[in-house]
Amino acid sequence: MGQHCSAFATSLGIKKKEFRILMHGLDAAGKTTMLYKLKLGEVVTTIPTIGFNVETLSTKHLNITAWDVGGRDKIRPLWRHYYQNTDAIVFVVDSNDRERIDFAKSELENIIHEDELKDVIVLVVANKQDLPNAMSPEEITDNLGLHRMSRTHIWHIVGASAIQGTGYQEGFEWIADMLNNNKIQTNFNKKINDAVEDFNDAKRGLNGLGYLTNFFKS
Repeated sequence: MGQHCSAFATSLGIKKKEFRILMHGLDAAGKTTMLYKLKLGEVVTTIPTIGFNVETLSTKHLNITAWDVGGRDKIRPLWRHYYQNTDAIVFVVDSNDRERIDFAKSELENIIHEDELKDVIVLVVANKQDLPNAMSPEEITDNLGLHRMSRTHIWHIVGASAIQGTGYQEGFEWIADMLNNNKIQTNFNKKINDAVEDFNDAKRGLNGLGYLTNFFKS
């Protein structure tokens, strides 16, 4: 995330790892503006994304490949082609777009029910909080039904303004912490499962040895 984001990374205290994040949301939600604010530390002029933008956001501790996928109607059916090997979803919402909040809810629900995304963590960014009519993060939480999503996914929401450069840093700190913790837990679970399997193999071997001993005794 360049020099702009290195400050929050230094406080994470985690080993540098590789992660893949998808940035989703309806068109005009501010995904591309946020991506390049993270990458360059400045607001750049953007046009509606046709296809995707991809950037590697490097910090002291993380290498994050961020895919900003276009949100226009004709592009949304292609979203699933980017789902494989995804670690986290960043779903960006235009907090000022009250007319399409139900549509945003529908799109988010469709995304999290994809088989390839059943284990991802979800960050919802309530963008454009600088606008006077913006819905609060609490209001967006209710409108998107995020509490129900707790049954299937770990999620978090932050209020942000990509233009002003506020809020989203907290969200990416949360992602970094969660991905690191999940990675540790996954490795720990794998070691436990491997140990159990080794024990079961040894137990089966001992049972087989006992059977042979009894066979020769008889």
